[in-house]
Amino acid sequence: MSTYQAYEVTGSRQFARTTRELVPPRPGHVRITVENCGVCHSDVLAVEGLRADPSQPVVPGHEVVGTIDAVGEGVRAWQVGERVGVGFLAGHCGECDPCRRGDFVNCADQEQTGTTVDGGYAEVLYARSNALARIPEGISSAEAAPLLCAGLTSLSALRQLDNRPGSLVAVQGIGGLGHLAVQYAARLGHRVVAIARGPEKASLAASLGADDYIDSAAEHPGEALARLGGADGIVATAASGSSMTPLVTGLAPRGRMIVVGVGTDPITVSTPDLVLSTRTITGSLTGTPIENEDNLAFSVRHGILPLIERMPLAEAPKAYERMMSGEARFRVVLDAVRA
Repeated sequence: MSTYQAYEVTGSRQFARTTRELVPPRPGHVRITVENCGVCHSDVLAVEGLRADPSQPVVPGHEVVGTIDAVGEGVRAWQVGERVGVGFLAGHCGECDPCRRGDFVNCADQEQTGTTVDGGYAEVLYARSNALARIPEGISSAEAAPLLCAGLTSLSALRQLDNRPGSLVAVQGIGGLGHLAVQYAARLGHRVVAIARGPEKASLAASLGADDYIDSAAEHPGEALARLGGADGIVATAASGSSMTPLVTGLAPRGRMIVVGVGTDPITVSTPDLVLSTRTITGSLTGTPIENEDNLAFSVRHGILPLIERMPLAEAPKAYERMMSGEARFRVVLDAVRA
């Protein structure tokens, strides 16, 4: 194969299928034959033109699983034939102040896969070697792909809560992130409350491991949480600040809400609701590649899997539209392997 197919985007939703020449990886990089790529809501950064220069084409997609087929100069820890994954963070520089302090997630010179550098809506991906995570046995590439972003983001948020087993933890939103967060929270030993709009997701939430369900369309979710004794922690996954606002009063004293759903509208908070009960609201951004390996190992050990819909790479624009419609249950995954 001397060329490969990729879907690049410019402007807003201007997809174009392109043929690219296969070239050797640069020093410090590897070349990956893509097997699967998840379609994540964060792909809007590329597809909707929310980049610094949307006129420059970029290939979206940051939940990528494939096999290394070439390694660049200076790469020592990775070999041709290894099955690997690449998430949202495209590799840290190792030289900026955050990196020097071990805060690789907040590297000041870190690219974003599928946003500032080409991602996985393609048959081939080039990636920094320090962005890679090994994919363990016992999970398919299609199922592993969403865990590289949605899974890692959910588990990282729950670990930041640092709540004891048996504590009341709420997951707001039962979508691509939330349906995984419920599973993780249950396997970590928490009493899990799922929060979503409408009664139809109650049985799904229970099957994923939730102990209680709150229909936020039928009752005030903060008041409902307070009746249950107050949440020690909340993981807010829905991309809506207005839907997160009423959750704050449902936090127990010293409770924390970790925000992982990125919406464009603000969270509005009354200062007494924060100060008088020592509550905290914070954001959380994914995790490092080695933490992704921990996440994958935990997922395989405890049978945590995403609910996926598979579509061929040739339908990448349709897959993105389906994700944006909210009708997918719950992650769309592209199949990139040539027939």
